[in-house]
Amino acid sequence: MAVKFLAKDNLVPWLAELAETHRTIVPKREGEAVVFRPFAKEEAPELSARPTESPKSAIFPQCDTLMSFRYTKDEEDPGKVLLDLREMKDESPAVVVGCRSCDAAGFNTFDRVYMTDKITDQNYRARRENTLFVTIICEKPATTCFCNWVGGSPTDTSGADVRMTPLEDGWVLESITEKGEPLLSSTLLKDGDDRAGDAEKIRQQAKERMPEAPDLSEAPGKVLALFENNDFWEAESAKCISCGACTYLCPTCYCFNITDESSGMEGVRLRTWDNCMSHQFTMEASGHNPRPTKAHRLKNRVGHKFSYYPNIHDGNISCVGCGRCIKSCPVSVDIRSIVLHAIAAPAETEK
Repeated sequence: MAVKFLAKDNLVPWLAELAETHRTIVPKREGEAVVFRPFAKEEAPELSARPTESPKSAIFPQCDTLMSFRYTKDEEDPGKVLLDLREMKDESPAVVVGCRSCDAAGFNTFDRVYMTDKITDQNYRARRENTLFVTIICEKPATTCFCNWVGGSPTDTSGADVRMTPLEDGWVLESITEKGEPLLSSTLLKDGDDRAGDAEKIRQQAKERMPEAPDLSEAPGKVLALFENNDFWEAESAKCISCGACTYLCPTCYCFNITDESSGMEGVRLRTWDNCMSHQFTMEASGHNPRPTKAHRLKNRVGHKFSYYPNIHDGNISCVGCGRCIKSCPVSVDIRSIVLHAIAAPAETEK
């Protein structure tokens, strides 16, 4: 494992070097929000504040062109129309610098769905295999953070290729994977072995600042047992306004919609993020909607993350505890409370 030190004055020059060979994505402040955008020399990245959004779009774009199509008439047989399809895959090398540990870990949830032995999403795989993550540890947890509830930590490396630990005068960078080691080959980075001890103290303090995590081992069974308990879900969803902010900001939500957009004889097939909290998400062509109320939709959202997904993916919860769904909810719906209420629900309400 390579250990390097990056001085604060060398951050932008180092990112500029990375941008010569990689599509480099960093967190930037836009108004009151911190969002992920392509690196630009004239704009320093925002590494001290938690990003408002996750870097999910780096691999799973909010609007992704899957293919283009074009209709042409056969010159030999004018009555015949030919269709030309062209697959669109982005295999360009990319690196995301400055995301949090929970953000990078979120793609592990995607991998179990989109990169299996039986089914592989080629567009997702192309970006996934060509994108590296340089994560920065969270020194102090926010009141909405709960990564340690779901098996993570402020210093987790499960989704990282390089880990950054902030010091007063710069960052200690450690390679986590073999793919991450070339990112630390710049002459702007100095040997960091003598700063490794300071970095370890920072990481240990970060772990100790996390509140004690409750035991969620019963959550999958308890949440599922409440499936038919409409009173429970009506109470939990009472203040929800179905705005969908929770799903759009979530690092592990992977639902999408497919549309064909055409003009004349040509067009594109687009994949766009979908929102399970929307009334139209499960609307059928017949007009029937199996999830007609926000209680039904919230039950599905919480149930999927804490019951259905872990039941088919070896107990892995489809949530990384980033807390964005709590922090950005306009009416303060707290998914932690819902899960704890489900675990604590008396047996008679589970029938």
